[in-house]
Amino acid sequence: MAAVSGAARVAVQVVAVVAAVTSVLLIVLLVVNPEMADRSASVAGAVVSLVMLVLAVVTLASSSLSGSGGRRVDAGRRGVAAGGDVVGNAIGERSTVIASPSTPRPGAEGSAEAADVRAGKNGIAAAGDVRDNALGDDSERR
Repeated sequence: MAAVSGAARVAVQVVAVVAAVTSVLLIVLLVVNPEMADRSASVAGAVVSLVMLVLAVVTLASSSLSGSGGRRVDAGRRGVAAGGDVVGNAIGERSTVIASPSTPRPGAEGSAEAADVRAGKNGIAAAGDVRDNALGDDSERR
């Protein structure tokens, strides 16, 4: 559970405790009164299913309403994608950059909108300014 946040971790622990208590109660009920245990297990299964349905709807609704507030950045195999500027990089085999980066052009800070960025196989894509780079085999910028 290393990738779970604090609130989510508490929720997982609460669900685990409730599940354990319910299981123990159903086992005890099975020993004491098998007919009642059958009905109780059916009701418990229906309640758990309803809770999971509500949880799924809330999770989907909150993620689609909030949107993540940022852009999605995705690169295909051997592709390079950046959510912002790509400046002064050496990308590819035997690529070098042999100069200090130039000053950005006016208005190159990027737009306020968070557009998604997708670079296909062996492609390069950036959401911002692309300058002063050495891209590809045996390339260099002087």
